[in-house]
Amino acid sequence: MVSRRRRGKPTITDVARRAGVSKSLVSLVMRGARHVSAKRRGAVQAAAAALGYRPNAMARSLVQRRTGILGVLSSDLHNPFFADVVDGIHEQAGRAGYRVLVTTGGRVPAREDEAIETLLQLRVDGLILAGLLVESRLIVDASRELPVVLVGRTARAASLDSVTNDDWAGAVAAVRHCASLGHRAIAHVDGGQGAGASARRGGYEEAMRELRLGKYRRVAAGSFTEEGGHSGGLVLLEQRPLPTAIFAANDLAAIGVLNAIEERGLGVPDDISLVGYDNTSLAALRHLSLTTVHQPRLEMGQLAVSILIERLEEGRTRPRRAVLSPSLVVRGTTAPPAPRA
Repeated sequence: MVSRRRRGKPTITDVARRAGVSKSLVSLVMRGARHVSAKRRGAVQAAAAALGYRPNAMARSLVQRRTGILGVLSSDLHNPFFADVVDGIHEQAGRAGYRVLVTTGGRVPAREDEAIETLLQLRVDGLILAGLLVESRLIVDASRELPVVLVGRTARAASLDSVTNDDWAGAVAAVRHCASLGHRAIAHVDGGQGAGASARRGGYEEAMRELRLGKYRRVAAGSFTEEGGHSGGLVLLEQRPLPTAIFAANDLAAIGVLNAIEERGLGVPDDISLVGYDNTSLAALRHLSLTTVHQPRLEMGQLAVSILIERLEEGRTRPRRAVLSPSLVVRGTTAPPAPRA
């Protein structure tokens, strides 16, 4: 029996020989260089496909001191808002020739810190941190090693860039909408320590003062989760008089508030109007039809990548603070208050 020697993996030399070009040209094609002719690029790609060649990303990163990978850390991938932001990141990164590595800290600061350290050890080229709860000093420390963009959280350090929504203005719009329908007892379930929660609470409080509804101001502690909205909603429903409208810190919290309202035998919007924040896919579901404040989620993710690449490839050093404008989306959970005895 004649044994056959197992063939090794094809190398860049094998591809170059088959395509009839130099190894340096193969390397240029594999890196996506633009100044290679279409004919030569096609020959290299055909040779690589025929041989089953895959470039060694680790070796290439050692030579270039770049991995071509952007690290993305999200506070909570169960929240559709962050899922949409990540979609935008993927789209823009792909167009720019980068790959994306996504992880989450599950809304636990210690786990977020560990995830940042892991991404740093993997030598990603830059970090996009979406809605994190981790201490600012740890984020600043990371930005001393590589470019960092925050999404949904404001930045103060010059080494950090950020992409946020004007949460204050969005909350003001939510309260004004309820007031325009005739509501006065407008309450708020806040987002706890979540990124942007304090600004949304501040906008709610300012709008209530401006509308001379300060005596009706009521805030219940919550979080950016259904559980937080549910517990905050129950607190408000134990108070008298009942609020006629509730503004929840985000759409997930609004669903929790809705559950609390229904558990008390009340209806939305017949008994209590309800407004969320984010305009996620959940808000548009027909059986929910939630009035909410829209954040341009895909655009926020895309812009975060563009801002990161400015630091990576263009050498920008001055910080960028992109603040996008929200808009109100009126659906079926808000209506004029019903007369009460």
